[in-house]
Amino acid sequence: MDLDNFDRQLLNLVQEDASLTAEQLSESVALSVSAIQRRLKRLRVAGVILRHTAILDPKRIGGATFFVVALQVERERPELLTELRRWLSEEPQVQQAFYVTGEADFILVVTAADTETYDALMTRMVAENPNIRRFTTNVALGLVKRGSSIPVPLDADEIT
Repeated sequence: MDLDNFDRQLLNLVQEDASLTAEQLSESVALSVSAIQRRLKRLRVAGVILRHTAILDPKRIGGATFFVVALQVERERPELLTELRRWLSEEPQVQQAFYVTGEADFILVVTAADTETYDALMTRMVAENPNIRRFTTNVALGLVKRGSSIPVPLDADEIT
């Protein structure tokens, strides 16, 4: 899908705040409200915008601890990796999962109420996925930045 600068502006704005109305967006993007609505619908239908989510403040909902996990698998057979990817995708406490190069095979960002809850999750993960060789855990001591925005260059020539 070809994106013009209006699409790119809209994508950057809705990534920062998906609750902005078409009227509010039209104040930042030089398009009519109806043109913005049409473009947003087109971007959703085309799969550029996958979903709208809310980012919560962990402190205001009872707190959460974040864990960064490096996961190694025993064998990289396609069917075993597919099963592990499915398990990770379906587990709500796994916020992000990256298949990576290097010593680890996957890097996970996991959230749990406390270390006991995290330990129970990881015990279950290993029990349900016998292809896991080992994992190492880093506990986040503080939250510096949390987001999911992907910067969208406004000029198509900036895309590499």
